[in-house]
Amino acid sequence: MSGDPIEEESMTASLQLVDPRLLERRDLTVDDLVDLPEDLHYELIDGRLVLTPSAVPLHQNISTYVLMAMHQYRPPDFYLSSDQSVWLDGRNERRPDVVVIPFSKGLRSPQRVEDVSLAVEVISPSSKIYDRKRKWDDYARAGIPLYWIIDPLAERVTFTEFALDADGQYRLQQESDQRVAIEKPWRITLDLPAWTRERDRLREADQP
Repeated sequence: MSGDPIEEESMTASLQLVDPRLLERRDLTVDDLVDLPEDLHYELIDGRLVLTPSAVPLHQNISTYVLMAMHQYRPPDFYLSSDQSVWLDGRNERRPDVVVIPFSKGLRSPQRVEDVSLAVEVISPSSKIYDRKRKWDDYARAGIPLYWIIDPLAERVTFTEFALDADGQYRLQQESDQRVAIEKPWRITLDLPAWTRERDRLREADQP
């Protein structure tokens, strides 16, 4: 638990939807989870079911802004999805905040990792270590060509872009807290200063 009361309330509600015996197992596969409620937020990590709290509105809005920016010039052969389950292998299922998939896969879930050309994670207090290290390793090993991390917890909202090299390792392409232009998977512009201003206004409004 992160200590955030909103995340803790969400986690308590999620626990009521799951057979507690599943949470004790360390040998689960993706096939064991097919009957879980569709609205349950979870990830499967090395055979272990991990419940994830619903994101706060700022997190959700940043994911939406990324989707909107990407949709503007989206080529017709591609499709976008948010909070999308992705099968990495039989014992691992992740849930990136945004993914790019082929248009032909737009009616399927979970998505197979070989169909994901970009995974985007927006960092939250409970996911900071996983997004920057564990998911970074998992997505590279699974062969996802592009990985973006957006960090609204930094002093200024920060964008970091990685691309998979020929050795199967992610290499840093750019990191910025300014208005940024990205060329892959297609031309996209993200207005990070606007997101920073919005976050700061939310913090000011949340003061007692």
